[in-house]
Amino acid sequence: MSDKRAMPDTFNYGTGRLSSGICLAIAAGKIKAKIDPAAAARIQSSWEEVQKIVHSQQPVYGINTGFGPLCDTHISEHDTSQLQVNILKSHSVGVGNPIPQEIAKIMMITKVHALAQGYSGIAAQTLERIIWHIDHDIIPVVPEKGSVGASGDLAPLSHLFLPLIGFGEVYQQGVKVPAAEVLAQYHLKPIVLGPKEGLALINGTQFILAFAVKAIQRLSHALDTADLIGAMSLEGLTGSKKPFDVRLHELRPFKGNQIVAQRLSALLEGSAIGASHIGCNRVQDPYSIRCMPQVHGASRNAWQHLKELTEIELNSVTDNPIIFSAEDSISGGNFHGQPLAMALDYVTVAAAELGNISDRRCYLMNEGKFGLPKLLTANAGLNSGLMIPQYTTAALVTENKTLCFPASADSVPTSMGQEDHVSMGSISGRKLHQVIDNLEYIQAIELLYAAQAIEFRRPLASAPVIEACHQLVREHVPIINEDRIFAEDINQLHRLITSGKFLATAEQTAIQNQINLHKNEEFSIF
Repeated sequence: MSDKRAMPDTFNYGTGRLSSGICLAIAAGKIKAKIDPAAAARIQSSWEEVQKIVHSQQPVYGINTGFGPLCDTHISEHDTSQLQVNILKSHSVGVGNPIPQEIAKIMMITKVHALAQGYSGIAAQTLERIIWHIDHDIIPVVPEKGSVGASGDLAPLSHLFLPLIGFGEVYQQGVKVPAAEVLAQYHLKPIVLGPKEGLALINGTQFILAFAVKAIQRLSHALDTADLIGAMSLEGLTGSKKPFDVRLHELRPFKGNQIVAQRLSALLEGSAIGASHIGCNRVQDPYSIRCMPQVHGASRNAWQHLKELTEIELNSVTDNPIIFSAEDSISGGNFHGQPLAMALDYVTVAAAELGNISDRRCYLMNEGKFGLPKLLTANAGLNSGLMIPQYTTAALVTENKTLCFPASADSVPTSMGQEDHVSMGSISGRKLHQVIDNLEYIQAIELLYAAQAIEFRRPLASAPVIEACHQLVREHVPIINEDRIFAEDINQLHRLITSGKFLATAEQTAIQNQINLHKNEEFSIF
C-alpha cells in the first residue's frame, strides 16, 4: 500500500527530475538538495545574458521596462536593481491566514528547481540564500489569499521572498519572527537584487504547485483508506465480492477501477463472514457497495491525471520573460496556472465523491437491513445509537459539494486589462485541501459505523487485514453498547487515519500474510 521505490540520498536542483514524493522528502529533510556544477554553469550563463541586455538597452520586459500595463515604460540602467526591490514590496498584498509552513517550504523548493534550469537570469547567490532558508527550516510567512493564478502567483511569491531583502516574517522553530532579526542572528545581510531577479522570483505557479504536490500525497492516502474502510463496511453489510471479479473489469479496463477491484478482492479473501452468505437470495448489493471499483476507481484516475500534470509542472520553467540569450528572449505565458487549475478542480470533485459514497454506506448501515439492527444499536429507543454521526457526514458532504464549483471556470481581468484572463488556480488548490479535510472526517465516521456493524457478525471473523484494522479501532474506540459522546470516538478515529497508523496496520498485516494490495508504480507519488 505504501511506495517502496528507493529515494535518492541527494537531489540536484536544475538537472534532476523532481517528483511529488522527492519534493515532499526534501521538505521533510529526508533528502539533501543542492545545485550541481552543471546547473551552476547554466545559472551563471543566464545571469550574464541578462547583464548584456541591461547594458545594450534593448527593451526586454521586466529588465528595463515597468511591469504589467507599464511594460512600455523605460527603466534606466541605474534603476534596474531598485525596480526589482520595488516589485517585491508592491506585490506583497496577500491577506488571510498564513499557509502551512510545509506548503511554503515546497514553494521554495519548486522555485529553486525552476530557476536553476538557467532561463531566468537569477544570481547564484540568490538561489543559495533560498536554499539556506530551506536547509535551516526558516520558512517565510505567506498569506493564503491574493493570487489570481496568472502572471504567476504574484502576491504569495512576493511574501515568500521578502525575507531575501530583509523584510517580512519567517517561522523560526515554529514562531513568527521578523526576517531582519533572523538574518542578523545568523550574521547575514539582505540580498541586493540584480536586474530581473525580483520578477523571476515572483513569476511562476509555485503556490498552485505546492498545494498540488501536497494534495497528491493526501489524496493518495485517502484513496487507500477509502478502499479499506469500504471493504470493512461491505463485511458489516454482508455484501458480495463477486462485483470485484477481475474478468468483469477486464471488459471495462479503466486502470483505477481495476486497481480498486483487485484491492477489494485481496482484502476480502478468506473471510468467514463472506463465506457465510454464499448462495444467499440477495441478487445485487446497493451501488455504494457494488460500485466501489467504478467510483473509487474514477477518483484514482483523476488523481493519476493530476499527478502526471504536476510532475510536468515540477520540472518546468514558469518564468517570464524566458531568456535564451541576450538577443533571444520571449515574453510568453508559462506563468499561467490554467493547466493545473483545471486539474485541481477536477480532483476536487474526485475527492468529494469519495466522501459522497462513504456517506451513503453510513446511511445504509443505519437502515436496519441485511441483519443489522436499526442505527447499529441493539437497544434502540432509549439509545439513539449511530443516528446522528450520519448527520455530520451529510453536512460535510454538502459542504464539499459547495466547494466543487470550479474556480478555473471564472476569470476577472487584472492589471488594467493587460492580464485579461487568469486561472484562479490558487483558489482551486486551497479548496481541494478543504475538501480533503472534510473527507478525512467522513472516513473516520464510516470507520466508526463499519467497526460497529462487524460486531453484529460475530463470532464470524473477516479476512486478516480487516480483522487487524478492526482490532486497532477497538484499541482506541470500544464497542458501542449505549449512547456516549460520539465526537470523541470520531476524533480518535480521525487521528488514526491522518497519522497513517490505520493504513500502516493494514500494510504490515498484508505483508505478514502475503496479501497483494497492489500499489503499482504508475500510481506512486514518486
